[in-house]
Amino acid sequence: MSAQNTAVLTHTISAAGVIAAARFVTPALAQAGADANTLGVARFASAAAGDKVPVDVLGTAVVEAGAAVAAGATVKSDASGRAITWVTSGAKVGVALQAAGAAGEMIEVLLIPNAA
Repeated sequence: MSAQNTAVLTHTISAAGVIAAARFVTPALAQAGADANTLGVARFASAAAGDKVPVDVLGTAVVEAGAAVAAGATVKSDASGRAITWVTSGAKVGVALQAAGAAGEMIEVLLIPNAA
C-alpha cells in the first residue's frame, strides 16, 4: 500500500458534486463512474459540490483500489471511481505501480491522459 506519489501537474477544481479522496475525477469535475474517461485523481479529503479539490492530472497518484489489482496492470474506474483492472472495455486511465490484494487498499498509479 502506498502513501507516495509524484505529481507532475496538480489542477485545483471546483467539485461538481461529492468527490471522495483518492478517487478518479472526470473532466466534468465529478467523481468518475464505471469505465469513465478521467481528468485525474482527487488528492485529499472528500469534497462536496463547490469545494476546491486538488486533482493530480499528470504523473503518479495514490488511488483506492476497487478490487485486487496486479502490479503493472492497466486500470480503469469502477462505479465508485476506484481503480480496477481494465480487461476489454472502458477508458484506460492508469497503470498500477503496486499491487492491491483487495478493495480498499491504496496503490500508486501512473496516470494515462485520456479525457475525451
